Amino acid sequence: MQQLRTEPTPEQIREQKPYEAWGLSEQEYDYIADKLLGRLPNYTETGLFAVMWSEHCSYKNSKPFLRKFWNDGSRVIQGPGEGAGVLDIGDGQAVVFKAESHNHPSFVEPYEGAATGVGGIIRDIFSMGAKPIASLDSLRFGELTDPKNRYLLSEIVSGIAAYGNCIGIPTVGGEIAFDDVYHGNPLVNVMCVGLMDQADLKKGRATGSGNSIIYVGAKTGRDGIHGATFASNEFSEEKEADRSAVQVGDPFMEKLLTDACLEIIHDHSDILMGIQDMGAAGLVSSSAEMAAKAKFGVTMDLDKVPQRETGMSAYEIMLSESQERMLLCVKKGEEQTVLDIFDRYELDAVVVGHVTEDRQYRLYQHGELVTDVPVTTLVDDVVEHEQPSEKPKRLLKPVTAFVPEITDPQATLTALLAQPTIASKKSVFRQYDSQVQANTAVTPGSDAAVVRVRHTRKALAMTTDCNGRYIYLDPYVGGQIAVSEAARNIVASGGIPIGITDCLNFGSPDDPESIWELDQSVQGIANACQQFDTPVISGNVSMYNETDGQAIYPTPMIGMVGLIEDIDQITTQDFKQAGDLVYVIGETGDDFSGSELQKMQVGDLSGALNFDLATEAAHQTLVQQAIKRGLLNSAHDLSEGGLGVALAESLFGQKLGLTGTTTLLNRQLFAETQSRFVVSVAPANQAAFEQLAGEQATRLGTTTSQPELNIQTADGQLVADVAALKATYGGALDCLMK
Repeated sequence: MQQLRTEPTPEQIREQKPYEAWGLSEQEYDYIADKLLGRLPNYTETGLFAVMWSEHCSYKNSKPFLRKFWNDGSRVIQGPGEGAGVLDIGDGQAVVFKAESHNHPSFVEPYEGAATGVGGIIRDIFSMGAKPIASLDSLRFGELTDPKNRYLLSEIVSGIAAYGNCIGIPTVGGEIAFDDVYHGNPLVNVMCVGLMDQADLKKGRATGSGNSIIYVGAKTGRDGIHGATFASNEFSEEKEADRSAVQVGDPFMEKLLTDACLEIIHDHSDILMGIQDMGAAGLVSSSAEMAAKAKFGVTMDLDKVPQRETGMSAYEIMLSESQERMLLCVKKGEEQTVLDIFDRYELDAVVVGHVTEDRQYRLYQHGELVTDVPVTTLVDDVVEHEQPSEKPKRLLKPVTAFVPEITDPQATLTALLAQPTIASKKSVFRQYDSQVQANTAVTPGSDAAVVRVRHTRKALAMTTDCNGRYIYLDPYVGGQIAVSEAARNIVASGGIPIGITDCLNFGSPDDPESIWELDQSVQGIANACQQFDTPVISGNVSMYNETDGQAIYPTPMIGMVGLIEDIDQITTQDFKQAGDLVYVIGETGDDFSGSELQKMQVGDLSGALNFDLATEAAHQTLVQQAIKRGLLNSAHDLSEGGLGVALAESLFGQKLGLTGTTTLLNRQLFAETQSRFVVSVAPANQAAFEQLAGEQATRLGTTTSQPELNIQTADGQLVADVAALKATYGGALDCLMK
């Protein structure tokens, strides 16, 4: 095989080792050359192996842990391994969802990095045959006292908003948190949810010898080359200039691509053998994975690939991560039908290759064979890394429980409501179009977003959740809590949790402590998923979230979807009217480890977490039953800031007040004890609710038309003007951004 003159020979590659800069180790290179190929790979082949064997594409460091996830469940139609996971929601319909991370690109080019993160996850959804109906995000930043973090927040939110708004998919929910550990490595996780008829399900398969491989969508450029390896390396301030690894998106083209692909899936399903997004590692990953999953090979002519730049090498064409591109496998003889549809949408569509029986992966350019390797060597033969694991030294030290002293609960509540992690994110989500498609029943700001399923009585509740502080203190229990809090959000909205996706954001896999955190978190998540019957159906791993050796908190984001069986059961967090009775479900203790109060008062995290999964499940079941019986006017889960913050948030919507008495101490108003809800009940339903709840709920007080929060505690009193609290809560983020 002849090489392009500008590229080093296989012998020079072996001597000069350029692959090490691409994330391929010398041991891996030797294994590929000696064991898999029996020869030295050429320049293009070496590049293909580097991206396909990157952590981002192969999960070579994390696969041993991912196998511990629970992927079963009565609703699962498609679990991990395809573009997105698929769950049965009855009536021949299915919900499709997945989350992806775009952390490093968003630090380097925040606007484009975030925008293309949205674009990529949307393609994963419609490649399954689903119409994207909603997107959510989960964002982490360093403290807003630093101008760099204010800039990142502004640009990343603008990028998410611009892409989602232009393509016509509502951004309906999400979460944002701030901690100094994310200063050099923000997290940008995006989730997309789609809806489909089960009969329209498609998979990424290149199947049937002689069938055609059709490239559709945008032309290929030099943007995003080695984006997958870029995401599989530790970060440094020096690498911030590496902008060539970041792609540029075009949401208007993505809208055309979405509509064209869905038309083929719906109207010409019989000739479409498979379809997959060109995401991480671009054309090589989509084509090789489609062939490997179908146990076939593929041959492609790279001269036919639409290119927007001249003189592109095979290496550049295959590794480009240019956006808005898909790969289709179409029945031989039926190509023109597909080409005509894309022509009508004014999109490129070109037959670039065909499926072969011999399971070889062959690429031609300028009439020369530039790649010829078994397809399994790129996809299935990746050497998994057994990384050493070690409990972090910080967790080996004896811990003293943090117990705050609160003499002025009104001042403490006001200060907590101004913390950026707790404060209203309205200044962010008002930039998002949350109502496009006209199905959004609950917009950003409540526990979970709710989107109606048209022509039915059903709705879907959806949320993203994770508290990295808890994972930092106890990865196993913190993993359980992440799933449980997501489930609480779904339940408080009237839904039944049915499944999760995840973004596992961790530090370097070369650090034994990071590996231990990943392993423990996965086990905690798996344990909770079985408890709630919410299988892990999709997700991604983002490791190397370190900058100059400083790792983020381990942050396994949970994206959860729930089914609301009847839209009459949709519930929101706002108290609805004066005279309703307010109850707290669950006991409150002195739980301040990893809390917002601890961070605010001490600036550091320490302590043990108290959590019981059975108690959590029992309290969620109670709320589900109470909503189904029509006993609740509102429900809100207790999370950051505890009961005091949850009560304030419940009062803001209708400008009501609350008068009550509790046996809790002042400080316990701000404890973050898990497994709790605050609910409101009309007087007519008091007896029925108290009979159902038994000892699981404690009556706190009564809502009033006078907008004042007045709680008598065991050692003091909280009295606060609701309008003043709301002003603090509503204006804090804007104030910090200025």
